[in-house]
Amino acid sequence: MLTETGGVAKGNVIETARIAGIMATKRTAELIPMCHPLPIDHVALTFELDGSELEIAAEVRCQGRTGVEMEALTAVSIATLTVYDMCKSVAKDITVNQVRLIEKTGGKSGHWRCDSEE
Repeated sequence: MLTETGGVAKGNVIETARIAGIMATKRTAELIPMCHPLPIDHVALTFELDGSELEIAAEVRCQGRTGVEMEALTAVSIATLTVYDMCKSVAKDITVNQVRLIEKTGGKSGHWRCDSEE
């Protein structure tokens, strides 16, 4: 359905999930205890549909002295839950397989990249 029409009865799934992810990024400090509010400079979510699998990625940037990995992970998580919510009436067997950090630059720990790209 997503490849053919981009949406379901509730609306355009990808664009709604993109907005949800961006909103979640900006509210991460309200959702996760001990997470500092940060002045976010950039948020971008990408959606890649491969058959029946949808991969969602987030890129978040800020000029602060800390990393924004929690903001990126929150963006992906909420975007994923939005897709689930919008599509559950059409497909009851939706699964969320993995939310993980792939790469991080900046902050105290500097650059980090996941060893595996699975």
